[in-house]
Amino acid sequence: MTEATALLRLQHGKEDALAWFIDKYTAYVCTVIRYIIGTTMSEEDVEEAASDVFLALWRQADCVRTDTVRPWLGSVARNKAKQKLRDRGFALSLDEDLLITDGMNLEEEAEAAERDQLVRDAVLAMEPTDREIFLRYYYHYQPVAAISREMKLPLSTVKSRLHRGREKLRVTLENAL
Repeated sequence: MTEATALLRLQHGKEDALAWFIDKYTAYVCTVIRYIIGTTMSEEDVEEAASDVFLALWRQADCVRTDTVRPWLGSVARNKAKQKLRDRGFALSLDEDLLITDGMNLEEEAEAAERDQLVRDAVLAMEPTDREIFLRYYYHYQPVAAISREMKLPLSTVKSRLHRGREKLRVTLENAL
């Protein structure tokens, strides 16, 4: 079976097509997940996240194009792994002042803390809608399409607000540093 045929069969709810994708892409999906979570979780956690990826493929098969199956799976795997880390408390919140260092001297630590505070202040100073989009995308790793759907905004609006937010953040940081 070709990938195009398997995707078409999957879009028509054929379970054998899902099994085909699982056989073909499990190693790839698990590698992406392991790269994100490292040694912080067990192999069972990796398998659970991989199962979530293939469940998402089953549920969203209509959204996947034939030429983008592998990148789509990789992106979903990355997001599922990051979500699993957040669920287990491995991610730092935006307003935490915890700074993890690896041998930096005190001056470098102070500069890093100042940069972190500048970024935090710049994000928190954004217009509420822009801030929510920015945090959903960069902190919660939510896909643009999901943000668009949940916030009831056109996809192009979400993308342009992210772009403008990055530009404002860049300008703010350049001016401050």
